[in-house]
Amino acid sequence: MLELKGLSYQVEDGGVSTDILRGIDLTVSDNKFIVITGPNGGGKTTLAKSIMGLVQPTGGQILWNGTDITNLSITERAKLGISYGFQQPSRFKGLRVRDLLELASGNRKLTRDECCSYLNRVGLCAADYIDREMDASLSGGEVKRIEIATILARPGGLLIFDEPEAGIDLWSFAKLTETFRILHGRRENTIIVISHQERIIDLADEIVMISGGQVARHGPKEELMVHIMTETGGCSFLQPGAGCHQTEEG
Repeated sequence: MLELKGLSYQVEDGGVSTDILRGIDLTVSDNKFIVITGPNGGGKTTLAKSIMGLVQPTGGQILWNGTDITNLSITERAKLGISYGFQQPSRFKGLRVRDLLELASGNRKLTRDECCSYLNRVGLCAADYIDREMDASLSGGEVKRIEIATILARPGGLLIFDEPEAGIDLWSFAKLTETFRILHGRRENTIIVISHQERIIDLADEIVMISGGQVARHGPKEELMVHIMTETGGCSFLQPGAGCHQTEEG
């Protein structure tokens, strides 16, 4: 279980303080698929980075399975089973897909069958990818799915994805959505996805709407979609296609 208690994040610039997160309280039960959505600049990415340890909150607590991880390093959180997928995954020239999978598994030597299993679970033909380098020859959608495969190779329980649809084509987006559907169907992990996309939101058990650094609404998908449609005049900030999105800084 993930628990956020009064989570806050404040930045100062030229003596002026700005609240990015404002006392967020949130509980996420085990094996749930949660989509965090809301207007750009509302604090969604900062919230996700705070959970992973990429941003150090200035107030509040983060508890994972009863352990206070607020002041733990990224490495310590990863060892507790927390993983993070970036909007724009890095490409590692000179490293093969197999190398990344083995690094993610804790430098454990993986058999070909194990590597194939992780790649097959994200919809990639293992024979075509296992020995390929992580370079510019891979498309954005391929890199995204390989990143998810590396996350699966790491023993864990909390998977966080920041706008995984950003910058990929419609075909890759359809494959990505199917990958999330299959992952959730296994009920082996808690999944948190930041997204504006209706097709990803439709996979959620619960929706968390973040606006102005606060939880504006949180509840079952069926209930929250009605409010979102009403409050945004027809989902003005939701987008049904893949498209390209700029990185959110707030």
